[in-house]
Amino acid sequence: MKNNHIDYIEFQAADLEGIKAFYNKLFGWTFTDYGPDYVSFTGSGVDGGFRRTDDPVVNGVLVVLYHADLEGLKMEIIEAGGTLVKDIFSFPGGRRFHFLDPGGNELAVWSEQ
Repeated sequence: MKNNHIDYIEFQAADLEGIKAFYNKLFGWTFTDYGPDYVSFTGSGVDGGFRRTDDPVVNGVLVVLYHADLEGLKMEIIEAGGTLVKDIFSFPGGRRFHFLDPGGNELAVWSEQ
């Protein structure tokens, strides 16, 4: 993995079973379930996942970058005018945080550490 490269794309969906059937049938993507609210996919050219939501999906794609130094990059983003929306938190496989760029786009950065 390389710092600052897009590493993962995260979508939202209300019906994870339905979304898995759709993408598997049409594009052959394969899935791994992580509990009732999250499923990851492979086979699309970039890995990603679907997070279950009951809210209307607006701007449903979250681009996830990789960086080995979350704390350092978080400070650089804030100093450059980005806005922290979710501070560093742990999830199965690593840690990540979310930020808004100056244009209002939400992105995330993750690391396995």
